[in-house]
Amino acid sequence: MRIALGADHGGFELKAFLQKFLTREGHEVVNVGVDAPQPVDYPDYTRKAAQAVLSGQAERGIMVCGSGVGACIAANKIAGIRAALCHDTFSARQGVEDDDANFLCLGGRIIGSELAAEVVRAFVAARFSQAERHVRRRDKVLALEKEGRAQRP
Repeated sequence: MRIALGADHGGFELKAFLQKFLTREGHEVVNVGVDAPQPVDYPDYTRKAAQAVLSGQAERGIMVCGSGVGACIAANKIAGIRAALCHDTFSARQGVEDDDANFLCLGGRIIGSELAAEVVRAFVAARFSQAERHVRRRDKVLALEKEGRAQRP
């Protein structure tokens, strides 16, 4: 799978670990930065990872910031992105299977590298169930997104 991977300064170390992990697992990583500890703004790199997903350059996206919260908020402002903040394997799997999540956010200051690898593994391996109730709910979320765009001045 092609995966867009990004981070801000709070997540760059975990991102480097995950880039190696994903490559070893046989995935193609689209690195959208950062690769250094200098302070940057997480919305900029969240946008880059999300655009890689939306353009088809990547099938899914992963963004690491200090807590994961900021990146998740930013990602969910981008139409077409369904981001989940996960620090456990159940949520990572369930978010894809039931909610069709296409973007994972992690907190580089929250989760250790080994657990992060397991969370990423669960996220990447999961597939949307296509169960009628999950399709119905996802479509309602998409309708909310569409309504939000229509209401903007």
